[in-house]
Parts: sequence; structure tokens; C-alpha cells
Amino acid sequence: MRYGMVIDMGRCLGCHTCEVACKSTNNLPEGIFWNRVYNDGGPSLDSPTGTWPNNSMSYYTMSCQHCENPACVKVCPVGATYKDPETGVVRQDYDKCIGCRMCMAACPYTGVRSFNWEDPKYVLAFATGDAEVPAHQKHTVEKCTFCYQRISKGETPGCMVLCPGRARYFGDLDDPNSEVSQLIATREWKRLLPEKGTNPSVYYLV
Repeated sequence: MRYGMVIDMGRCLGCHTCEVACKSTNNLPEGIFWNRVYNDGGPSLDSPTGTWPNNSMSYYTMSCQHCENPACVKVCPVGATYKDPETGVVRQDYDKCIGCRMCMAACPYTGVRSFNWEDPKYVLAFATGDAEVPAHQKHTVEKCTFCYQRISKGETPGCMVLCPGRARYFGDLDDPNSEVSQLIATREWKRLLPEKGTNPSVYYLV
């Protein structure tokens, strides 16, 4: 199978709920975000493009694209960044990571990976989210895992659970009968930087 995500830009409210849910579910340290919400509009947050009354604005939620042909995997010298053979999810092994950040340099999608320069710090004195989340470590690269600890149990990624617009869909792109496959077969969509040849597994419905 090849897991992927479909995001309906017409339903996305730009509310950042998926961003917060991701951070809580994966107990992310201060300053670390695996999922961010950007507006395709003006130069500042939640500002439209154009001149009234011909304004427009849409939102892109941005995280690891879990590419079928991931550039990051090719450059990792120790195999810490790897593609899971059963699901197609691009994963990160913190215990193997040597902090060289070659994966960050190779990834064409700016900002989807973060680096822990210091020991992780947290706002709360206790861990949040799923108990199965690996401990975050100093001098390691982090990124979205499609909430592997959840999807391995048949659950959906944390970013989907609280989305008020129900803009996110997850499933097997290799199954023509899956919801994600049906959506991209019947709706107009785009993927980010297709010219890079990475074949991302995240689709944006337009």
C-alpha cells in the first residue's frame, strides 16, 4: 500500500486546528512544528491578495509530503531517514540520526523538517498525546510521520481528528476504491513542486 493524504482547499478554514492537534498528539517540543498553515494570499497571515472587491485567499497546510521518490532518503548517510516498505510513509529513526541535516538540504519542500539544536523543552511538565510517540532527542531531525503510531493501529492521523471543516482525508493511494483515490479520480487537484520528480503523496483539491 501507499498511504497518502488529500486536503480539500475549498473546505480548509485556515483555523490552524490541524497544526495544534499535530503538536499535541506527537508531544512536540517548543519551537517545533510538523504541520503549518500558510495562506495563499497577501504578505501577512490571513491577508488576501488582490484589490477589493476582487480579493481571494486560500490556505495550504504544509508538512512532509511523504514522497514516493523521496530526495531525503537518498542522501541520508546512515539510513535514519527511510521509506517504510509496508506503508510508503517516510520515517525518521532518531537513534540513528547523526544530525548532519542532509535530509533537510535535499528536501525541496522548505520548512517541513525541524532540527533539535538543544535538549527538547516543553511548555507543560508532562507529556501530551500518544504514549507510543518516540522520545524527542537533541541533535536530531524531526518531521511529520502521518502519525505512524496511530495509523499502524488503523486510526487516522491526529491532524484529521479535530478538523472543523472536515478538509482532510487519509488512505491507501494504491487502492482504487479508497476514499483518497476516489477523490483524486473525480476532482481537480494539484501537488507541490511536481517538477522535482518526488511524486508526493499529499494532494490538494482545488
